[in-house]
Amino acid sequence: MALLDRALVRLLPAVPRPVVRRVSSRYIAGEELSDAVRVVRQLNAEGKLATIDVLGEEITNADEARAIGDAYRDSLDAFEREQLDSNVSVKLTALGLKLGYELCRENLEAVVAHAAERGNFVRIDMEDSSTTEDTLRLYRELRAAGHENVGIVLQARLKRTLADVAALAGLRPNVRLCKGIYLEPAEIAFREFDAIRVSFVQVLHALWDAGCYVGVATHDEWLLEEAKRGVDARSLGRDEHEFQMLLGVRPALGDELVREGRRLRIYTPFGRQWYAYSLRRLQENPKIAGYIAGDTLNRLLPGRNGSG
Repeated sequence: MALLDRALVRLLPAVPRPVVRRVSSRYIAGEELSDAVRVVRQLNAEGKLATIDVLGEEITNADEARAIGDAYRDSLDAFEREQLDSNVSVKLTALGLKLGYELCRENLEAVVAHAAERGNFVRIDMEDSSTTEDTLRLYRELRAAGHENVGIVLQARLKRTLADVAALAGLRPNVRLCKGIYLEPAEIAFREFDAIRVSFVQVLHALWDAGCYVGVATHDEWLLEEAKRGVDARSLGRDEHEFQMLLGVRPALGDELVREGRRLRIYTPFGRQWYAYSLRRLQENPKIAGYIAGDTLNRLLPGRNGSG
């Protein structure tokens, strides 16, 4: 199956843009804030929380970076106005990190302050390893400045992550833990499937040992079961942890978590840069391409696997 997933990924750039859009419509809320609001409202009705990502890492100047910040503030205003249960996830490159550290900090702090005024929360996404140090530095600086409504993402794939947990432990950070989708050099990242799983479990328990709130972000059923066992063994309440998944990826698995009474948050991207995001996301994670191909085939052939 892994070989098939990679073969699908290689074909993606040749797929006509309208086809990519049709397929990606399940995984991206849409181009406009109104689309995101509609999807978040539906997720909330299903007993799920949301976190919004405004697509736009490919910014080229300071005005574009500030516009992304404006879009996040507009999103937070909409959640308050519509009484929706969603926070936001920000990529620092979208806020100008590659253009200048201070520009990015200014934009990020403005979004975090705006969220605080509305009793909301901002998650700083982790991108590829070229941004890791600056991302952690910005998180520490915001916490030192008194911002408590901000969290971070850590990637189990990176070999440094356990050390990062130890370094951050005193802050008791609110952390989204994921495997990590970026293909990094073997010197700094685990490459083997089982090694990444082992790292994920080690980091998860290290975070819990440090008293951290963790968003367990995975579609890996084995890791989900390991996390659930850990939650139950530690008697963690719903207000002490959550599970997280991507919009449209293995939704039946998410529904099962909700039926079990688990707290589930759905990562929900929207914006006009949907095409670049769609290709990049699939190319960075071939397994998702496999999920999408399977889901698409199920819709085209309703009787497949007993559905319909």
